[in-house]
Amino acid sequence: MVRVKASHILVKTESEAKQIMQKIAAGDDFAKLAKLYSQCPSGNAGGDLGYFGKGQMVKPFEDACLKANAGDVVGPVKTQFGWHIIKVTDVKN
Repeated sequence: MVRVKASHILVKTESEAKQIMQKIAAGDDFAKLAKLYSQCPSGNAGGDLGYFGKGQMVKPFEDACLKANAGDVVGPVKTQFGWHIIKVTDVKN
């Protein structure tokens, strides 16, 4: 089973997520931005969610992670919790 290690930043609006994506594209540090902006408790740890497999996260989030490669930053991804920016840090097959 594929396992993915990812970090994320959770915000309320798509426009917030897009602004943060621009900061990441400009070279800002993902973990620093997670601590500043994420509304998820994982923000305190730089957004780190650890490893997870299929069926452990909500489907849109999981799908985005499973399609990405290690090192990719994807988003914004909408779930019932809000808008996510996701950084896939490792993939184990």
